[in-house]
Amino acid sequence: MSGGARRGSQRHAAGDRPPPREEDFLARLWDKGGELDDEIARFTVGTDYILDRRLVPADCVASIAHVRGLEAAGVLTGDERESLQVALVAVIEDHAAGRFTVTEADEDGHTAIENRLVAELGETGKKVHTGRSRNDQVTTALRLFARRAIDLASEGLLGLAERLLDRAEEEARTVMTGRTHMQPAMLSTFGLWLAAVAEELLDDIALLDAAYDYHDQCPLGAAASYGVPLPLDRSLTARLLGFSRVQNNVLYAVGSRGKGEAVLLDALDQVGITLGRAASDLIFFSLPEIAYVSLPDSLCTGSSIMPQKKNPDVLELVRGKCAGLGAVSERVKSVMRSLPAGYNRDVQETKAPLMEGLDVAVSCVTAMEAAVSGLVVDREAMRRAIPAEVYATDAALDLVAEGVPFREAYRRVGTSLDSVTPPDPREALARRSADGSPGNLNLASPRERVAGFRKRLALRVARLDRAVIDLVGHGVELAPEASAD
Repeated sequence: MSGGARRGSQRHAAGDRPPPREEDFLARLWDKGGELDDEIARFTVGTDYILDRRLVPADCVASIAHVRGLEAAGVLTGDERESLQVALVAVIEDHAAGRFTVTEADEDGHTAIENRLVAELGETGKKVHTGRSRNDQVTTALRLFARRAIDLASEGLLGLAERLLDRAEEEARTVMTGRTHMQPAMLSTFGLWLAAVAEELLDDIALLDAAYDYHDQCPLGAAASYGVPLPLDRSLTARLLGFSRVQNNVLYAVGSRGKGEAVLLDALDQVGITLGRAASDLIFFSLPEIAYVSLPDSLCTGSSIMPQKKNPDVLELVRGKCAGLGAVSERVKSVMRSLPAGYNRDVQETKAPLMEGLDVAVSCVTAMEAAVSGLVVDREAMRRAIPAEVYATDAALDLVAEGVPFREAYRRVGTSLDSVTPPDPREALARRSADGSPGNLNLASPRERVAGFRKRLALRVARLDRAVIDLVGHGVELAPEASAD
């Protein structure tokens, strides 16, 4: 952005702004002078104005691209575009500094931002919404928010996956009982368990990549589902916002709101399934009767009545919170099912589940990384607890090596389990040499996947960052955390 635009943003500091004049703008963007019942107004707004506080930066960035597009289409003069751009940058900066927010009286973030522009720029401010509907406006802002949020979630997941792989390497020779049906099954290692969780997370990250690709298409210019009779260059605004492509069909572009949210939440639900199952295993491993692992005191709470208690609350809450990710995904899909073509206000109800799901998933990843990093492993307890019966299959395969058909070997061992002699666990582990098995975790394979994900993540983060800096003049947090107020 030009130096003049940056200087202009400083001129519009909060204390220098003129007070809004009521005659300059309408209270609501759709207001045509009629009266809306107060109770109905509160019902229609709901908590949307609170949620929109997190979308202010993305909304402003998208609006800067929109006014650049209006200038290219000959709708705005260069001076008008510059004034709007400066004012929008000032909103971004005031919002980051806590000097700009969205109130219930604003109805939504779009109104709050546009009213600010009108108060500062008068007639020029009234031109910002030319050729645009709140429908493509909010969908574009949500796509910017979601892309950044996916990147942040992916970064956290990659960090957790790497931590799991590091610990898997440390515990690669830590033998333990492998279980099916919760019963002793075959020889395993704690490293195998850790690597299994890591590789499951990598598959979940692949789903998040697919969700990113869904969101990486620009709906701006679709207006209220049917485009507008203006020569808008939708490819231009898509490039300005760092999207890889335009979402072509304008009816579908608006109609895809909610569906994209569901795609993302479904991917996060898979993350939740992975984390919830891992948390459940660790709770089991930490039972005093098992005592394979323990958590540091800093990650545990106690009881208000039982002095001896050391509760793995962090793991229980990860399990409980992750269970709710499927619910928020289903909320969105329930809203979307059977909606007719064109915009429907129902989709307003998809915004809260999206933000809730993202917040829960990110917090659970953070908590689980702390748990994995702080985990104390009792290797001797794991080795000592291995029963002889886990070597039953080994004994059967020893008979197979002597020429006995497997089914006969299975019967012989199964009817004389007391005679199974446990081998040296290290020797038994060495025999399990196939890729990905307890004796050969083949950690190079998942580490290669981590490197590939990181490379793709870095490229798309850089693309979006460059686009934002070119539009605004500096970086912008497009997916801020929810404010405390």
